[in-house]
Amino acid sequence: VRWMMYWIIFALFMATETFTDLLISWFPFYYEVKMAFVIWLLSPYTRGASLLYRRFVHPTLARKEKDIDAFLVRARERGYETALRFGKRGLNLAATAAVQAATKSQGALAGRLRSFSMQDLRSLPSQA
Repeated sequence: VRWMMYWIIFALFMATETFTDLLISWFPFYYEVKMAFVIWLLSPYTRGASLLYRRFVHPTLARKEKDIDAFLVRARERGYETALRFGKRGLNLAATAAVQAATKSQGALAGRLRSFSMQDLRSLPSQA
């Protein structure tokens, strides 16, 4: 549980840092403060990640639990429908490509056979 709290807080930190890094990286000792913050999150003595998770993240998730569950149900349904739609489209494209390849190869074979003269066909060894 402790590691789960750490990784959730660390992921949130990294996501916000991606945007804020451009704005505040010019502050003096910015990178040192950032490194100290990550050590504070990770340290078993300070339990920074547990503190932040219990104080901010868990109450927010508990308040929005029904909305999150409804979103997950809708996402699962949409994902299933999307997989079916793309599966059907892929099968249709594969079937169309197979039919086109068969008709092109059949036309090429007929053209190749027509190119032989009767003399060429008589010179082929006959198999009895």
